[in-house]
Amino acid sequence: MKARNQSTTTRRLFKDLFSQKGLVIGATLGTIAQVALTVYLPVLIGNAVDVVLSPKSLTLILPIILKMVIVVALNTLIQWLNPLIYNRLTFGYIYDLRQRVMEKLNQMPIAYLDKKSSGDLVSRVTTDAEQLSNGLLMVFNQFFIGVLTIIITIVTMADIDLLMLGLVLILTPLSLFLARFIANKSYHLYQKQTKSRGRQTQYIEEMIRQESLLHVFNAQEAAIDTFTEINDTYADYSQGAIFYSSTVNPSTRFINSLIYALLAGVGALRIMSGAFTVGQLTTFLNYVNQYTKPFNDISSVLSELQGAIACADRLYAILDEENEPLPVTAQLDEDKIQGQIEFKDVSFGYTPQKTLINHLSLSIPAASKVAIVGPTGAGKSTLINLLMRFYEVNSGAIYLDGVSMADYSVEELRKQIGMVLQETWLKVGTIHDNIAYGNPQATREEVIQAAKAANADFFIRQLPNGYDTYLADAGASLSQGQRQLLTIARIFVKLPKILILDEATSSIDTRTEVLVQEAFEKLMQGRTSFIIAHRLSTIQSADCILVMVDGDIVEHGTHAELMAKQGVYYQMQTAQAG
Repeated sequence: MKARNQSTTTRRLFKDLFSQKGLVIGATLGTIAQVALTVYLPVLIGNAVDVVLSPKSLTLILPIILKMVIVVALNTLIQWLNPLIYNRLTFGYIYDLRQRVMEKLNQMPIAYLDKKSSGDLVSRVTTDAEQLSNGLLMVFNQFFIGVLTIIITIVTMADIDLLMLGLVLILTPLSLFLARFIANKSYHLYQKQTKSRGRQTQYIEEMIRQESLLHVFNAQEAAIDTFTEINDTYADYSQGAIFYSSTVNPSTRFINSLIYALLAGVGALRIMSGAFTVGQLTTFLNYVNQYTKPFNDISSVLSELQGAIACADRLYAILDEENEPLPVTAQLDEDKIQGQIEFKDVSFGYTPQKTLINHLSLSIPAASKVAIVGPTGAGKSTLINLLMRFYEVNSGAIYLDGVSMADYSVEELRKQIGMVLQETWLKVGTIHDNIAYGNPQATREEVIQAAKAANADFFIRQLPNGYDTYLADAGASLSQGQRQLLTIARIFVKLPKILILDEATSSIDTRTEVLVQEAFEKLMQGRTSFIIAHRLSTIQSADCILVMVDGDIVEHGTHAELMAKQGVYYQMQTAQAG
């Protein structure tokens, strides 16, 4: 990934933001009109003061007052419209950025997501995006208006008096230098704050999900201590960032007040010498106030902008992650899929330093029922990860009906595979939606038949609204076994060509397991099936049993053949039986 820095992120942010040309043009014209009217008002005030102090007729002040009323009315209208445009521009950009980040996360390989904490990713998409939105609104509402106000007031002050303008230009950079120093300091603290916030979100999510385990192991105090440490770190970074950003405004206001007082004194001396009128000094001091006020706003925005850019950097970091090259050179015809799987000299490791599977070669005939057994950490799930292409092999290749899986698109390949994991997952939605998740076009009758095959129809009909029962808690109100049955029913709706069952019946009772196993036996007819099981009694009828130890297949054959060898499989069987 390319090196990242603040200026690069800022340029990219505004390039994306200004892609909404219509809103950008509207915001620009509205800002110019607002500033022009704001700057014109002091001229009218100065003219009114001179008219009042002169012996001229007071009737001359009426047209000036009328102009002032019109200027104020127009300015009020524009100041009401501008925030609406700024909001549409900012929220449109944030909406698009969130969409792109979520699309990117859905396209990223599992290998990337496994290395990231879910809490940190959630924090980026939600909290960081929200903080970025708030920072951008401040840029439009204060920064751009402030910069334009400074430029126009300099021009108008030059027209009034060059000497006074010179004093303003010499003195005001002091506040800019101070603001820049504080902004740089706060940027680094905001970066640390956003990272610490992601860690905090991750820990909170973990603790809430595992609250029952905390109570079981009496680990509440340890969890609170860890959270206190994380929270203290986050608080320290937050307080540091807020402290530095909060010192900008009062510091610059103090300097600008001194400048204002100095200019008022110089202006009074010039009036006494006849070089200035009272109206001109009134106008000029109004301009000085308008000129210095944006520095306060800009300096305040700069500190907030550091936090927004730090958030944008974390979001762009996701977008800049490189997708693994997945060339598609073969078209998958699902009607011709037989399900013959072959591993040819496959080697793989989750890290380059440690290879888990070494030079695995294995041929599995189509429509075979293959069981994978072995101790924890033997590489059973790794083999499945490679079949699903959650990870790509380091060397060698896996073939489906004689064609390398790497030549197919991941999407088309996974459509042919049905997978049930030991860990269940349901989404917020109806029972029907959850069962039809892998086949959204499934009819109600197909969903019911799938639920019956999975032995889930009975408990579904006992729910308040049957198949239309809405799981607002993503199934948390259901038992673990009921959730497992729903995930099994998904497979019966999808009817894939290849089945992968990873302890698929681990959470259901023995009687229901027997019924589901019978349904699986029917489903596996004519399909290549891979079954990971710890209860060896459930896989004795498999066509081939693969025994894995430390990433290698040390034995393979039927149950009878492996028992006759009296090797690793025999020892596992006798250990469970004994």
